[in-house]
Amino acid sequence: MAGHKEDYWGRFAGTFDEDQRYIAGEAIQRALAEELSGEQNLGDVIEFGCGRGYYTQAFANKSKCVVATDLSDEMLEMARIQLKRFENITFQKANCESTTFPAGAFDTAIMINLIHVIENPLNALLECHRILKNGGKLLIASYTGYSMKWLHRVGMAIRFLKKWGKPLPYFSGSLSPDQLAVLLEKAAFVVEESKTIGDKTKALYLRARKE
Repeated sequence: MAGHKEDYWGRFAGTFDEDQRYIAGEAIQRALAEELSGEQNLGDVIEFGCGRGYYTQAFANKSKCVVATDLSDEMLEMARIQLKRFENITFQKANCESTTFPAGAFDTAIMINLIHVIENPLNALLECHRILKNGGKLLIASYTGYSMKWLHRVGMAIRFLKKWGKPLPYFSGSLSPDQLAVLLEKAAFVVEESKTIGDKTKALYLRARKE
């Protein structure tokens, strides 16, 4: 199954940012980047699902160091090129649902547009909890159909199919704030802030902490 996931995302590595812009719109991309750039004092950061590094660059300067990870070798290679100006970023292949990082290794864990497209979201959150220090921060941003108008949801789905074809069977499509909060509670996180951002296309932006 892991190889299937790698193949699915790796084939889009060359155009991933442009594809997302087409599917979801440039406005929501910018809004998420602005939210991330407003974060402060992130310390040692682990990012899961970095893709080509579009969002990594938004918080890299607020971090002591960033380990940018992805399941796809092709995505990581593109990220290395796009983020080569940042001396505090290293790259590593990793599956967010099960990693080899030591417990308590990071101050902040970040997942952008990942939680709704992985097979076991709770496993990923439990892994984040394990590798975060006590008091560590978790930042999640995720496209969502919650509060989107029906016509905009349909349009986004059509654009997804046009660019990326049939999704993997476990894609949830989107999570509501309540659904994500329940998952975080099960993983022993305390939600500090949860909001929906965007106009036509919506995204959840959530900040939680390991106590």
